[in-house]
Amino acid sequence: MERLKNIIDEYGRWNPLLIYVERIEAYLHTDFSLSLENAKSLLECIAKEICDSNGVELTKTASINATLKNAFKSLGYSKEDLVTQVSSALATIGQQMGTLRNDIGVTSHGKTLEEIEDRNTKVDQLTREFVIDTTVIIAGFLIRNFENDNPRLQKKVIPTYLENSDFNEHLDSAYGEFFIGDMSYTASEVLYNLDVQAYLSELLLFDYQQVDEL
Repeated sequence: MERLKNIIDEYGRWNPLLIYVERIEAYLHTDFSLSLENAKSLLECIAKEICDSNGVELTKTASINATLKNAFKSLGYSKEDLVTQVSSALATIGQQMGTLRNDIGVTSHGKTLEEIEDRNTKVDQLTREFVIDTTVIIAGFLIRNFENDNPRLQKKVIPTYLENSDFNEHLDSAYGEFFIGDMSYTASEVLYNLDVQAYLSELLLFDYQQVDEL
């Protein structure tokens, strides 16, 4: 699951998914039915978020298979694309995860004590690894493809006044000080505090001039 954790960490908006990842890991060996439940929920959550962001309406009773297919389709893949053909197979695996969950889940269909004790032995280690690896592949593919088309704009960081001492001295030497009563303010202070965008524009021009003089 480390690969998926890294992808989630890379794209901050998906951080809430970590609750599913933590549950998958926590019950992987003690109660695989719970890991499976959370793997299915993880994929559904990603697919529904993508559909919602891309304006695709889903019915309340939409299966995980249909939800995943709609998510892939909303990312722009046509029926002829190899990705679409593969995604259909992956979506079917998602549907089978739901069936398997019902078969081994402790709360499904009122199991006997013996069935509850034996439920984890129904899924061998190789199958568990396959299911979890498939979950990581589908989740990672969907997130990365969605983020490629819908990057979040990074918040522009405005430099502090003290970070540009050379530019401040340049402004102050050119325009001097401004007096209000007994108080005095340098030109750079006034410009930064009254119109920071104008300050940044002048700073950019100053930096270009400094480079030209080198």
